[in-house]
Amino acid sequence: MGVSWLKRHDEVVRGRHLDGPLSEEQLTEFEKNGFLFIPGFLDEQEVEEYRRELDALLARDDYRNRDFTVTEPSSDEIRSLFAVHFLSQKFHKLTEDPKLVDSVRQILGDEVYVHQSRVNYKPGFEGKGFDWHSDFETWHAEDGMPRMGAISASIVLTDNHEFNGPLMLVPGSHQAFIPSLGETPDDNYKSSLKKQEAGVPSKEVLARLIERNGIQAPKGKAGGLLLFDCNTMHGSNANMSPDPRSNIFFVFNRRDNAMQEPFGAKKQRPDFLAHTPDQRWRDL
Repeated sequence: MGVSWLKRHDEVVRGRHLDGPLSEEQLTEFEKNGFLFIPGFLDEQEVEEYRRELDALLARDDYRNRDFTVTEPSSDEIRSLFAVHFLSQKFHKLTEDPKLVDSVRQILGDEVYVHQSRVNYKPGFEGKGFDWHSDFETWHAEDGMPRMGAISASIVLTDNHEFNGPLMLVPGSHQAFIPSLGETPDDNYKSSLKKQEAGVPSKEVLARLIERNGIQAPKGKAGGLLLFDCNTMHGSNANMSPDPRSNIFFVFNRRDNAMQEPFGAKKQRPDFLAHTPDQRWRDL
């Protein structure tokens, strides 16, 4: 397969010896598929509280034209707010919730910090999709993340069904690193956060990967938690339903895997996209 397909060297699950909420069966499932969906991670009251917090953030006009805000490609509707645990004390406390952090540590096997946080909102009928990609490609090339020592935790605040653009993942794809050809454009994040064109796999390689492994789209009631490896191939369709789709999204990275110099870009992305281990609350 040449340079288009490289076997993963980093261990996937490193914390089986640690106590936490995840069972041995769940750890094995994560190791095999590169993701794990946990229904009912938040109860109905918690979902409602976090949904109100999300609505309050999205309603702030002073956030609409800020660097940490991403709007829909064809409108000024807010699509994502980054560094959300710095914008909201409620979301900041969630990053320290033991049932979340201990689950992450069971997989990564060491102390962690928040490399990135955001809330995503995909409005009914108008929310656009996102092309297939592996997050590690960007975090390695543009942020300087050395190894595959990070996982994403996505908590859904609205029911996820097949019509409102749920996240799709390729099971087992975390075991094959697919490098992207060509140079990373300067300030690539300014366009890639709306529509990612650099750092995505070729259609030919992607077709072979999906032919071998298939596609899964975990769906369920609001309050579910999706954990997925930094190298798992994923993407989403547009929201074709009247039902909005929203989620809280935290990336946890091992502290010993903190950023170095970028491996494929001239400079690192801004710190609202890629935090350091000891970055503190500040006025964005």
